[in-house]
Amino acid sequence: MSQIVLSGIEKRFGAFHAIKPLDLEVREGELMTFLGPSGCGKTTTLRMVAGLEMPTAGRIVVAGRVFNDASAGTALPPEKRGMGMVFQSYAVWPHMTVARNIDYPLRIRKVPRDEREARLARALTLVHLTGQESKYPHQLSGGQQQRVALARGLIMEPKVLLLDEPLSNLDAKLRRGMRREIRDIQQTLGMTMLYVTHDREEAEAISDRMAVMIAGRLAQVAPPSEIRTQPADDEVRAFFAD
Repeated sequence: MSQIVLSGIEKRFGAFHAIKPLDLEVREGELMTFLGPSGCGKTTTLRMVAGLEMPTAGRIVVAGRVFNDASAGTALPPEKRGMGMVFQSYAVWPHMTVARNIDYPLRIRKVPRDEREARLARALTLVHLTGQESKYPHQLSGGQQQRVALARGLIMEPKVLLLDEPLSNLDAKLRRGMRREIRDIQQTLGMTMLYVTHDREEAEAISDRMAVMIAGRLAQVAPPSEIRTQPADDEVRAFFAD
């Protein structure tokens, strides 16, 4: 069953055709990686799913609900899409404790305290931060700060989690550890994830399928092993040969 359906999605910035007509279906419970070189359009595509960018053309449907229909001029605002998002920068507030950073989305929605505390405890357990609730960001390592950002994305219990280069600010050893943790969380929760990265090793290690983007076009969608051994064209082959 498809959780996310992108139909004829395009994005133009003036004369620049950033995303050429794109069709993609993401299955429920799948971790799909958008992979490609810098400037290929993978983050722009993710931002359109999030509602942070509006498609110039096409439709975005999630769990049967229309999020965008460019021909009808309709768009659901980001806060009504029920998605979690983890950014490249940790985006944690330095003046808030770990607990306050993580449960902030619940507090602004006035979720009752008992439920908020239960969800916080679950999120802390998932990202291995139990016992760190009272610390401030400056007392945490980079990996721990990224776990805070991940827990904040999970605490609303979204059906879909969007991750935009979430590990690029970490060193190689931390990246390897965190990508294993993200994959474990995804499989434990059965959650649909869209994950943007330019790192081929990272994408191959974490993905069910990869969506390879080249110069604004969706060049190939397949499991990692298939793309590695059966690239769709010379541009995909060249990207994996670099």
